[in-house]
Amino acid sequence: MTQSLTIRRILDALPITVFVLLFLYLSLNSANFLSFPTLELILKQAVPTVLVSLGLATVIVAGGDDVVSGGIDLSIPATAIICAAIVADQVTNHQSPLIWGLVLAFGAAGIIGAVNAGLVVWVRMTPLLATLATSVAIVGVTKVITESRRIGVTDPTIVFIRDGSIAGIAAGVVLTTIVALAYWHLVHRTKWGMNLQATGGSRDAAEISGIPTNRFVVQSFLLAAFAGWIACSFVLARGSGSSPGSEENLLLEMVLATFLGAAFSPRRVVTVWGAVLGAVLVSALSVGFISIGVNVFWTGCIKGVLILLVVASAAAGREQ
Repeated sequence: MTQSLTIRRILDALPITVFVLLFLYLSLNSANFLSFPTLELILKQAVPTVLVSLGLATVIVAGGDDVVSGGIDLSIPATAIICAAIVADQVTNHQSPLIWGLVLAFGAAGIIGAVNAGLVVWVRMTPLLATLATSVAIVGVTKVITESRRIGVTDPTIVFIRDGSIAGIAAGVVLTTIVALAYWHLVHRTKWGMNLQATGGSRDAAEISGIPTNRFVVQSFLLAAFAGWIACSFVLARGSGSSPGSEENLLLEMVLATFLGAAFSPRRVVTVWGAVLGAVLVSALSVGFISIGVNVFWTGCIKGVLILLVVASAAAGREQ
């Protein structure tokens, strides 16, 4: 029993230990890694990842943190990218007001969330396969909308999100903090959130208690799609337009950030605030690797290995 507990503690601490070692390495090899300008850059770069991670965290809280049978939504980055493509196409190619592009994008996000919920709740597909399928379909539609070309956006609101500031702090960081606090309050500080956590903790026990679990799962997928819609404006701001294909890196960062955040939870479960912290740490790694000249392709490889480490240690820890 004592040996099993020791192994569990080692597995729980493994992801954090690896990240600490990576940060120490970056700090020693990059003179500016811990400077204020670098910290500001890290926070600004983390914004889209934070937002999509909020959506993924909500789905996992509702469905449980088992990667295969629990809650997961791999389509959120693709949702953010297609929403960005719709907005960019309307604003740049059709000279429509930004608000109209956002309305159309909101409708698209709502459809995606509803399709995901329908596939999981009524068709009873596993969330992993269902959302992977919708993600592939969304990427295809995005290429049709953009004709696989980048669409630049110079709308003043998007430029403000990219370059503006509020009380001396980058506007994107301030706005993202507000959204993150709203999700945190909804999921962790409301009766609705308690029922959502009960649904993900034990579906059978929640149903016996009279909680309509299917309704909460549906709502979690809609909130995830909503997070993707919110992220689209920040994706446009970070890239000064819509860039098809950027969903791949965003997907890697989202999964890594969300499951890494669970390592900071006392119960080792996915939480909203943990996902936010994980997103900032992942962004810090990306910026740090660039600062010491690591090839961008190696950076993606490292992130993939870290995802395997985080998910595998969590799964192995549950078996102990």
